[in-house]
Amino acid sequence: MDLPGERTVPFRAATLADPNRQPGEVEARGVTRQIGDRKLVDHVNVSVGRGEILAVTGASGAGKSSFLRLVNRLDEPTSGTIFIRGRDYRQMETPVLRRRVGMVMQSANLFPGTVRGNVSFGPAQRGDTLGDEVIEQLLEKVGLAGYVARDVNTLSGGEAQRVSFARTLANKPGILLLDEPTSALDEEASRAIEDLILKLTEEDQIACLMVTHNAPQAMRLAKRTMYMTSGKVVALGPTKEVLDAHNVV
Repeated sequence: MDLPGERTVPFRAATLADPNRQPGEVEARGVTRQIGDRKLVDHVNVSVGRGEILAVTGASGAGKSSFLRLVNRLDEPTSGTIFIRGRDYRQMETPVLRRRVGMVMQSANLFPGTVRGNVSFGPAQRGDTLGDEVIEQLLEKVGLAGYVARDVNTLSGGEAQRVSFARTLANKPGILLLDEPTSALDEEASRAIEDLILKLTEEDQIACLMVTHNAPQAMRLAKRTMYMTSGKVVALGPTKEVLDAHNVV
């Protein structure tokens, strides 16, 4: 059964009832963000399970990135809330929430210095020290074995984005928010990042919400897609059906 306010693709709504889907790792219930008279996000209801990738798409200004920012409280919802493993995230301390809900943006936004310094940054903020062995394991996971001492200024765009993933993984998140993580990369680097996303969600059973304007990418990565217009969810269902219904190419 759909949550209140969650609209499915009308022509095959029954396909959403998948008995094998995991319980929600993250669930939005009636989430709204309003500034003045404008609703950036309008009563969004959606749940994403462990090991699942949900593509979030729609035209520019539809509310996709605004919704993502609500999931880890970069912005506060005007009404509604988010549940993380069944717990209202308003009951969680913000640093704890941000560790559990990692975010990777369009640009890597690495700090000046070494790859080591970037990957170890998050744990260092809470007084934990990551040894080179642990950092190397994280870098190996993202396909950058041997990069621990590299200066970030020497990295390609694809390598920098991989370091951004490793930096996020250092906090051991259960949820990844990806805001067009390949939009600034060439085709080869983009495909490599896609492979990494699939690997992380499968091996680590991370729940993933990924904003993308790239329909082929959504088809490759996500079994379900949420299509937004004017802050509202207007379709939620199997990716091909949603994209075809809204002529997303």
